[in-house]
Amino acid sequence: MTNTLLFAAEDSSVPDKGISPWKVLIVDDEEGVHRVTRLVLKNVTFDNRPIELLEAQSAIEARKLCEQHGTDIALALVDVVMETDDAGLKLVRTIREEFANHMTRIVLRTGQPGQAPEEQVIQEYDINDYKDKTELTGTKLKTLIYSSLRSYRDIKTIDRQRKSLETVIHAIGQINQVNSLSTLASAILNQLISLLNFEPDSIYCCTRRIYRDTTQFTVLAATGALEPLLQEAAVQNDINSAMTQYDEEELPEELQKVFSQALREKRSIHTYDGYIAYHSGISGTESLLYVKHHNDIDEHAKYLLEIFSADVIATYHTLLLKEEIQDSQAELIYILGEAVEKRSKETGGHVKRVAEISALLAELYGTNQMFVENMRLASPLHDLGKIAIPDAVLNKPGKLDSDEWQVMQTHAEIGETMLSRSEKPIFQLAARIAGTHHEKWDGTGYPRGLAGDEIPLSGRITAIADVFDALNSKRCYKEGWPLEETLALLEEQSGKQFDPQLITIFQKNLDAILQICERFPD
Repeated sequence: MTNTLLFAAEDSSVPDKGISPWKVLIVDDEEGVHRVTRLVLKNVTFDNRPIELLEAQSAIEARKLCEQHGTDIALALVDVVMETDDAGLKLVRTIREEFANHMTRIVLRTGQPGQAPEEQVIQEYDINDYKDKTELTGTKLKTLIYSSLRSYRDIKTIDRQRKSLETVIHAIGQINQVNSLSTLASAILNQLISLLNFEPDSIYCCTRRIYRDTTQFTVLAATGALEPLLQEAAVQNDINSAMTQYDEEELPEELQKVFSQALREKRSIHTYDGYIAYHSGISGTESLLYVKHHNDIDEHAKYLLEIFSADVIATYHTLLLKEEIQDSQAELIYILGEAVEKRSKETGGHVKRVAEISALLAELYGTNQMFVENMRLASPLHDLGKIAIPDAVLNKPGKLDSDEWQVMQTHAEIGETMLSRSEKPIFQLAARIAGTHHEKWDGTGYPRGLAGDEIPLSGRITAIADVFDALNSKRCYKEGWPLEETLALLEEQSGKQFDPQLITIFQKNLDAILQICERFPD
């Protein structure tokens, strides 16, 4: 049996010119060794990938190549004796210890075995083989190349799977903290790419939803060549989740074709160009996960895609339901806040502006993302207690007398009491805001006369957002103030009514705050 036939199973087809080659580093100070190695390995392939030789005449040159290519070097054939008697041995330590490269397979070659005894070298150095140059005939050199590349390939596969497992475990731990469906979708796409070693533009995921007899595709996540769909979504919707809906004819033609087939046949489909996972949810939605690849995938990869995509899409549906519940909660809070405003004949956009300004100030102050989102949901309820204030006081066009002012002040405690009856974190935060957003930094506010840091951060933030927007808005008892006068009052009340640090943040980010006012007009 010839050498060619021996390795035909892994070296029988013409390599694709677009496939990256195996990088093999040859380190030797004898030009004859380089010449023979090039001759023997000419046209050799492994796993349908060609071999690219990197050549160095010294350990110093080799060091530079190792720095440049890192763990992309599959195999290094290193001479022991070069510029010094132990130059090759020192290079091995550099690769393993200084560069922390434990992926590259290293084979030492020597023409003077007595200078570096085999047993001693194998014990003391992290190498994978030790050969006398006289041993490496053409056939044995090819055998060495194949076995080393096979080992490197398997180690890289294990490393990819390890990293993928770490990513999966991390994502599982973060699922309950995911606020956006697209956030998790993007993480899952990256896991699939890593797990199956596909190109970054290979995966695309979308959900098909039927709403009011209109068929649309909601983009959850996209990568590579399909990523513009997601980028367009962010521009069109100006939302954090960066999802949007497309009619079928708006999608790329290649997607229309494969989606149409999967939806028509209501099953997952494998093609030479890709895989489409189909899933029908209990809510009547139909979800599709599209994985594109440039070559046919093996049965093991198909099996992984089947079980993985089924679980992924099920998770999509679960999180979609969670997101819809959160959206419904937010809408109800806005409706409730606006209902109070309508009763007091105040501006319709006030609660939304207060919510967004409060969330922005919380983020700029350096709080965590959960607190920021909770501020967005809780701050619209700051004046809920006004629901118990008589119309004669609430909507009086003129200045309130002392008795009426005492009645008006009770809305802070009333709102706090109403909201504190719930054990939900959002409403507990809303209760603190309702009860403290009229406290003042110098201690002259109501209802408790708290001062400085005694006032919860949530109340200090909402106080600024509320006063700023109230002064700029037309009310039943006044016209809106000019912006310059409002800013002058905030500056004058810094350290008196308001937290001075928050006022500084407000002033430095005025443009962003004014953009919020433009986005949510009355």
